[in-house]
Amino acid sequence: MGLYRRAFEHGFRRIDPERAHHLGFRAIRVGAPVLGRVPGPVGEPVAAMGLTFPHALGLAAGFDKNGVGIDALGALGFGHVEIGTITGQAQPGNPAPRMFRLVADRAVVNRMGFNNDGAEAVARRLAARGRRASGAGPVLGINIGKTKVVPEDDEAAVLADYGTSTRLLAPHADYLVVNVSSPNTPGLRTLQAVERLEPLLRHVRTVADSVTTAGRGRVPLLVKIAPDLADDDVLAVADLALATGLDGIIATNTTTGRDGLRSHPAEVAEAGAGGLSGAPLTARATEVVRLLRGRVGPDLTLVGVGGISTPGDARERLAAGADLLQAYTAFVYEGPLWPRRVVTGLRA
Repeated sequence: MGLYRRAFEHGFRRIDPERAHHLGFRAIRVGAPVLGRVPGPVGEPVAAMGLTFPHALGLAAGFDKNGVGIDALGALGFGHVEIGTITGQAQPGNPAPRMFRLVADRAVVNRMGFNNDGAEAVARRLAARGRRASGAGPVLGINIGKTKVVPEDDEAAVLADYGTSTRLLAPHADYLVVNVSSPNTPGLRTLQAVERLEPLLRHVRTVADSVTTAGRGRVPLLVKIAPDLADDDVLAVADLALATGLDGIIATNTTTGRDGLRSHPAEVAEAGAGGLSGAPLTARATEVVRLLRGRVGPDLTLVGVGGISTPGDARERLAAGADLLQAYTAFVYEGPLWPRRVVTGLRA
């Protein structure tokens, strides 16, 4: 058992998960100057969406909600870091406790509810950081979602809310992600229906293009979908992505399902509602990527997320059709050396 695993088993797992996250993330940021002097893992570069990623593995949205540790996370070995989800207005998220570990399943349940500083504050922070120099720092993705107080059935209000985030954040993004798949904002997942999703994606695309700076080029746009969509709905999103000129699809977000868990039912019940992430998603997330690739052909970028814990998991997701990979929950369980191990394992 490694040092981090021992520390997790005998210490971290006894700390409230959200508090442990904040403590761990603070330690990563404090250690950034040292991390920055350590050569990053040597991976196979990936060309996607007009960008060059140093390797396939990135950090999924949810870990750095406010863009406060992008370069420190890159120094750990992530080739790209997706921050957010960020909403048009600042919001505290759902009441605590709102994050739970299911250790027997190597899983996490969260109902955070898009807690974040809001698009304006994050945009100021990113402006102070500056755009990454060529070859320096991770590729930056920015994930945007709906502010909770905006009624999901008021299309004009939804478009205006996403438009605000896009206008403020697109100038700082290497790529932009529309999140319509979190289970923790009431009504959000209804926006995955193609008749709701199409006008939203077209509006975000138009706003992003309107704030693109001269000489920079078009900001790639992706949508993030849930694993709980029926296969026909997954294929409908694939068709929509092609029809609207999207640059990619991120598959998948967390699941509301609880089937097949090893954890005691009482522990699962205590965790309650929210999105389940981690190892239980592996099979479905891989299946969704395979479905999408079969539908969209070779050119659209697919980002595989959900249940990637080992180099073998990563290779399987790439073989299913993913161009890029993201993870979060395995990072929590395996520790700060985990991204380097996966990237090295992919080259083996």
